[in-house]
Amino acid sequence: MTSNWRPDHYLEQLAQQYQMKREAERHKQGWEQQREQIKERVRAALGDFHDPSPPELRPVRLEQKEYPAFIRERVEYTSLRHLRVPAYVLIPKERRGSVPAVLALHGHGYGSIEAVGLNPDGTESGEEGSHSRFALSLVKRGLVVIVPENIGFGDRRLKEDKEAKPGENSCYRLASQLLLFGRTLAGLRVAEAMRALDYLQGRAEVDADRIGCIGFSTGGMIAALTAAMDKRITATVISGYTNTFAGSIMARRHCLDNYLPGILHNAEMPEMIGLIAPRPLFIEAGTADHLFPLDQVKVALSQLKQIYGYYRAKECLDANLFAGGHKINGEKAYDWLKRMLITS
Repeated sequence: MTSNWRPDHYLEQLAQQYQMKREAERHKQGWEQQREQIKERVRAALGDFHDPSPPELRPVRLEQKEYPAFIRERVEYTSLRHLRVPAYVLIPKERRGSVPAVLALHGHGYGSIEAVGLNPDGTESGEEGSHSRFALSLVKRGLVVIVPENIGFGDRRLKEDKEAKPGENSCYRLASQLLLFGRTLAGLRVAEAMRALDYLQGRAEVDADRIGCIGFSTGGMIAALTAAMDKRITATVISGYTNTFAGSIMARRHCLDNYLPGILHNAEMPEMIGLIAPRPLFIEAGTADHLFPLDQVKVALSQLKQIYGYYRAKECLDANLFAGGHKINGEKAYDWLKRMLITS
C-alpha cells in the first residue's frame, strides 16, 4: 500500500489550502468586512431555522421544589414548530426585584439534570461529575439560571434510543438526518437557545437587559454560536471547547454535532468565537483536556486577543487555564460572569 492510497495526506493538503485562502483574505480585508463574511458563513453553515411567524412559547410549570437558598422549577415551552423543550429554572430566594439571568448549556452526558445536581433517576446527586453542578453554583450567586434540555440528550432523545439505549444520546442520528435537509444539529440547538432567551425575558424575576450565557463542551459550542448570533447575550463563558478545528475536531473522532459544513472557507474556530467581540468573553480550559488540547487553546486565545485588541477591548477578554481535564472548573468563571452581568 502506498501513502497516496490513504486519505491522510489529502486532508492535510486540503486544510493547508483553506488556511492559505483565509490568510490571503485577512491581508486584503479589514476585520469588520471579514467579520460580516464569517457571520454569514456561520449562519449558512448552521442551516435555515428562521421562522417569520414563530409559535407562541406557551410556557407551563411542571414542578417546583424549594431549597434553602433557591427555588427549582421544571418548565416546558415551545421552541420551534412541533418541538417543546423541558428546562430547569433556578431562582434565588434572596433578591430584590428583577436580577440578571444566565442561560446554562450542558454538554454530553445525561442531560440538564446533571447541571442541576441530580442523578439520571432524578435523585439528589452527591457527585459533581464533569458538569460540576454548575447551575447550582450560579444560582447561589444570586442569578436566575435556566438549563434547557439540549435536543438529543436526556428526555429529548429519539424514542428508539431512549427505550433501547439508556446510556446513549441521539446526536449522530439527529445530526446525520438533519444534514439531508440542509440543516445541522448545532443550528437546531442554537435556534432553541435563542428561544430560551425569549422565555427568560418574559420572567418577572429576570432583568431582560442583563442575560449571560455559559456552556460546557458541546454546550460551549452552542454558547459561542448563540452569543455570536444574538446580541441579547451580554457576557459569555465558554468552558471545555475553545480551540482550533484543526487541533481538536479534525484531530480525533468527535461527535457529529461538532461539524459545520463549509465553515473553514472563512473561519477557524477562534475567528468564529471572535464574532462575540467586543462583548465580555471568558475562556475556561483544563490543561489536561484530551478532547481540546492545551496548545491549541493557547493558539485560539492568542487570536482572540488580537480580535479584542482591534476593538480596544482587551479587558473584556479573560481566561482560566486550570489544572484538570475535560470538565467545568468555575473557580474564576462564575464570579467573573456575575460581575459582568451586574456591571453591564
